[in-house]
Amino acid sequence: MATVTDLSQSQGPVGDLFAEALRADPDRFRLSDDQVRFYHENGYLPGVRILDEAQVEALRQELAEWFDPDHPGRDLWYEYHSNESADPDRVLFHALGAWRIKPGFHDLLWNPAFTVPASQLLGGAVRFWHDQLFCKPAKHGGVVAWHQDYSYWTRTIPMAHLTCWIGLDDSTIDNGCVHYVPGSHRWPLLPITGLAGDMEAIREVLDDEQWAMFQNPVAVELKAGEATFHHPLMVHGSFANRTDRPRRATVINVFRDGVRSDTNDVLLDGVPPIPQGAPMNGPFFPLLYDPAGR
Repeated sequence: MATVTDLSQSQGPVGDLFAEALRADPDRFRLSDDQVRFYHENGYLPGVRILDEAQVEALRQELAEWFDPDHPGRDLWYEYHSNESADPDRVLFHALGAWRIKPGFHDLLWNPAFTVPASQLLGGAVRFWHDQLFCKPAKHGGVVAWHQDYSYWTRTIPMAHLTCWIGLDDSTIDNGCVHYVPGSHRWPLLPITGLAGDMEAIREVLDDEQWAMFQNPVAVELKAGEATFHHPLMVHGSFANRTDRPRRATVINVFRDGVRSDTNDVLLDGVPPIPQGAPMNGPFFPLLYDPAGR
């Protein structure tokens, strides 16, 4: 097998996919005051353009190689699931660590179309946590069950995190777009009920008031290259893909600079531990953007 360089050792872009954006004035990518207000009131912000058509296609080409479990660089994933669902008829491809393997997914982290809005929503400098791929094949794509992201991230404190979900295809109600429960970012942390199985399991951990809010989730339909940002406590999920086209997405998870480790154990598979109480930094958690320019 061909040797693949671990791109986590490169603390900045290694290619030119986002060169034009990186040369541009960062103010070009700033969210409006109304967008920031919408995020804080509702817990999410949809419809932010992150990628152009050429960038989407470049990432699709990189992604295509990874559906073969024997691909080069397979030892660099933090997690790799060709199907995280236990049901072979409901396939959910889910993997963490794409930024270490291919230059496009690596350089995406520094794309100011992402980092500038992320800094506004976080209220400070942006540091990388980890990426994810969620892909639902045509006709038998599985679900991502209702959950809060921070329930999987309590090994880091304080809760100053942000998720950016970027479509690599048009995402629609029919092919399994993201759904949100507006206002649920004000709920407390809920128990984990599973990521790739039962969409009804979350009912077991909701009180009556929460369940009443749950009756009107919002479907976020996006064009390829558009993103939706959401709060770490936002309850969200996505339904099955029964269409004739795949629904592929990449997710960037970040936190505000200053977040600390809350464990002496390994934070991500293959990454050296950071002592409990120490700041999250180093080559695996690079600083992506600092609005103060430091």
